[in-house]
Amino acid sequence: MPFDPQPVLLSGRLVRLEPLGVAHAAGLLLAGHDESLWRVTVQPPLNTADAVAHYLAHAAAQAARGDEVPFAVVSCDTGAVIGSTRWMDISRPHRRVEIGGSWLMPSAQGTLANTEAKYLQLVQLFETLGAVRVQFKTDLRNTQSQRALEKLGAIREGVLRRHMVVRDGFVRDSVYYGITDADWPGVKQRLQERLAAGVAS
Repeated sequence: MPFDPQPVLLSGRLVRLEPLGVAHAAGLLLAGHDESLWRVTVQPPLNTADAVAHYLAHAAAQAARGDEVPFAVVSCDTGAVIGSTRWMDISRPHRRVEIGGSWLMPSAQGTLANTEAKYLQLVQLFETLGAVRVQFKTDLRNTQSQRALEKLGAIREGVLRRHMVVRDGFVRDSVYYGITDADWPGVKQRLQERLAAGVAS
């Protein structure tokens, strides 16, 4: 079967991932206005309607080219947008994809929302689409993100030095993590156990 990630609705017990669109604009503004979310990112804060409109337009353009598949992360309890994530750096011939551009509003960080959002994506990518590699990258300074990835079972693979220029002009080092199809059965079991036990990532 060809490896061809496309927009899809992914539903769990705590969160659902909806294909990102203009209907999420108000929710993104409420969830993404805190500037602390964007301190070490290339993305400007989503603290104005114009910033959100630009964010959505960029996501739509990337999706139309088939380069990315963006999602809104929505709370199943409240129906509110609590964050976003996307599939990016998609290599269809090599069955490889990156889960990136991920953020959750401060009140949702460190909760099972992140665990379940990643679990839903990994199940879809490995078991439905047949990925052989899912990767993640984060700023070397972002130790919170690194610890969360390690709790998910992703393997730290290395550091790309002076890899990206972030908003304030700082040239960051990027840490890469990966999960392969060979890793996935063990990672899946670990994530299922964490979700069943209510252990947040």
